[in-house]
Amino acid sequence: MRIGTGYDVHRLVENRALILGGVKIEHPRGLLGHSDADVLVHAIMDALLGALALGDIGKHFPDSDEAYKGCDSLVLLKKVGELVNEKGYRINNIDSTIIAQAPKLRPYMEMMAENIGRTLDLSRDRVSVKATTEEGLGFTGSQEGIAANAVVSLVKGEIIK
Repeated sequence: MRIGTGYDVHRLVENRALILGGVKIEHPRGLLGHSDADVLVHAIMDALLGALALGDIGKHFPDSDEAYKGCDSLVLLKKVGELVNEKGYRINNIDSTIIAQAPKLRPYMEMMAENIGRTLDLSRDRVSVKATTEEGLGFTGSQEGIAANAVVSLVKGEIIK
């Protein structure tokens, strides 16, 4: 068994869509980044890559490469999932948390988990998406940005659906 952790953060800015877990969320600001800046998916990708000691998403999808400009992070997640499978591992489960003061994310979390599960060919009960605030503290509490963290476990062998 392998365990990996991932963390990502992006600044909230005007004139950008807010995408989390592949879901477009109604909000006056979105996350700044080279791709769609989906912090949740980025944290999950880093956790998967870290579990196999394969570096991070910057190594595999550098922001200096125009091919990834504005890219849908779920497309990148699919590539990371394929890399995990090529190495002979299968995703056992994903546990993730989004840290954001606003907007309220509960109405979107099920759809986020479904998107991630579908992208990685995992059953819904293997993907956990949670959200929390920092009670007005720090950069997420002051709504300067949104962060996410993820933990994944991988097993050697057959695909677990």
